Amino acid sequence: MAAPDHSPGAPEEHKHECHDCGHDHDDHQDHDDHGHEGCNHENSDSRLVTVSLAISGALVGAGLLLRWLQIGPAMLSIGVFLAAIGVGGWMLLPGAWAAVRGLRPNVSSLMVIAVVGASVIGDWAEAATVVFLFGVAEWLEGWADRRAQRAVEALLEIAPKTATVKRDSQFTDVPVEDVRIDETVAVKSGMNIPLDGAVLVGESAVNQAPITGESVPVDKKPGDTVFAGTVNGEGSLEIRVTKAAGDTTLARIIRLVKEAQEQKAPTQRFVDVFARYYTPAVTVGALFVFLIPPLFLGGDWSAWLYRSCVLLIIACPCALVISTPVSIVAGLTALAKRGVLVKGGAHLESIAKLKALAVDKTGTITEGKPQVQSVEPLNQKSEREILRIAAAIDDHSSHPLAKAVVDHAKEQGVAFPRAENYQARSGRGAEGVVEGHAYFVGNHRFTHELGVCSEDIERRLAAIESKGQSVIVVGHRPHDDCKGEVLGIIAVGDTVRPNAAEAIRALHAAGIEAVVMLSGDNQRTADSIAKQVGIDEARGDLLPEDKVAAVKALCEKYGSVGMVGDGVNDAPAMATATIGIAMGGVGTDAAIETADVTLMKDDLGKIAETVRLGRRTMGIIRFNITFALGLKAIFLVLTLLGHASLWLAIMADTGATLLVVANALRLLGSNSSSQT
Repeated sequence: MAAPDHSPGAPEEHKHECHDCGHDHDDHQDHDDHGHEGCNHENSDSRLVTVSLAISGALVGAGLLLRWLQIGPAMLSIGVFLAAIGVGGWMLLPGAWAAVRGLRPNVSSLMVIAVVGASVIGDWAEAATVVFLFGVAEWLEGWADRRAQRAVEALLEIAPKTATVKRDSQFTDVPVEDVRIDETVAVKSGMNIPLDGAVLVGESAVNQAPITGESVPVDKKPGDTVFAGTVNGEGSLEIRVTKAAGDTTLARIIRLVKEAQEQKAPTQRFVDVFARYYTPAVTVGALFVFLIPPLFLGGDWSAWLYRSCVLLIIACPCALVISTPVSIVAGLTALAKRGVLVKGGAHLESIAKLKALAVDKTGTITEGKPQVQSVEPLNQKSEREILRIAAAIDDHSSHPLAKAVVDHAKEQGVAFPRAENYQARSGRGAEGVVEGHAYFVGNHRFTHELGVCSEDIERRLAAIESKGQSVIVVGHRPHDDCKGEVLGIIAVGDTVRPNAAEAIRALHAAGIEAVVMLSGDNQRTADSIAKQVGIDEARGDLLPEDKVAAVKALCEKYGSVGMVGDGVNDAPAMATATIGIAMGGVGTDAAIETADVTLMKDDLGKIAETVRLGRRTMGIIRFNITFALGLKAIFLVLTLLGHASLWLAIMADTGATLLVVANALRLLGSNSSSQT
């Protein structure tokens, strides 16, 4: 019995569909057959269930003791066994009644039939033992479900319930729900940060492990972002609140993980459908086992009734049905604790099947914080003039390269106006009018499209690109009466992430056959970066639609392909891939909401860890399913040969359930790189 938990600190309600009745229930409702087979719509106290099982077990032990020691008349031990059945079996009745009303046999109905059959032939001890052991098995399954859920719910406990807020020049403790956006919150050293915000005063190292999975605290100073649930270090901070309690990054993570747990993986859906037809089929099979041998082969009615009861117990799909959901929940929770959000069991299963990975360059392989390396003026222009024109146009753009130009111009003290008639050219650059003159800024490809890339310009661009740097060409925009010309070239370099090469090696070690970099940058730069980090193939000069086509081609070749990007600019390609993976979800609401998988920290190495844990999860599921079905097949043969008993059958079912649950829960605490 999946006993509900009403104890203090129990998790909030978690809706899920009962496999037998099809209704939605929450974990505070008593679920006969672990919420997968049959259901009881009445709320029940978990302590009552525990006490009932304890009393039932004690009565079974007392009855066996009376029988073995031959104390008192036979009716005394029978009476004790009947009491054990009554105390431990009341939990079976609601689910069995629901099965009768719905004409859909479930685990509870199988148990009731088996217990009644054993009682009819006078095996009171075995009937009582079956009731007790089945109750224990169901309680264990309920405990496993609560254990996996609490691993996520524990995140709620790290966020303080109150915050020290500055009001009327004084700091006052108030519930976090009452704190308004833009209010100032004080966080003492060693305290948990109550809400998302930006540091106003103070400096400190903050442990962000609950959000990003980082093991090393991150230094925070005025202007930096902090998150609810993270732990302030030695310094004292004053924080401006940027998000309400229900909208913090931590709250969104918890909501998304809960939603993910409710989404069934294909394997789980298959098992559910299998169990739905399997249980009625077994019920009919047990009926044939009971009737055919005595009617047509001269078999003993009592012997074959007993065997049919054993068959019913052996057929209980408890271990089979629970093997997948507990494993999926454990896998999703383990990844969430590592700073990786996977939006559902279906995506976790897809991750386990990945054969190839397409990655964006900027912000994924590189830091995404490019800096101007050099400015090369042409046609008697000065460096400051080139920067002035480029910054005037790029001031409209949020592209990392554009921001690098604007920042460099400001650092050099170059004043610039804001260009008029700004027009972005996707995957190429931009155009605009600066003080009455039409100019463009763009990549190598754009110079060819505009017809301004001479042999001299081509040599200059090739020299820059051979260093792995990106080029920004600044020039006059061509008109009918003016061909246009290149006025200068800006070289921009982006730093390769320190762990990029190691992360690519880890991906290959995890079983990814090909890592392909897709970049809007030129082919020479893409090749240079790919060579540095060990990427298998680099494709440059790609427009957004080209990236989509590239991902489609990879899907045709490898079947299952992931696309890693920033969750916004690469959204079309990410949507085309089997799995879309967003880098750096912290502070990026769009990434968390749109991607199938979100890495809360800009750490490419998390992808290999996610792939390993996904494959390990599916390995555990396959083992659990194979073990459950194999054990049932063995006992089916033993039953038909007359070598299995009721208590042995229920012990086998209980043991199988306990084993698959324990196997699945290993995902919560072990290293993802270990083997299944």
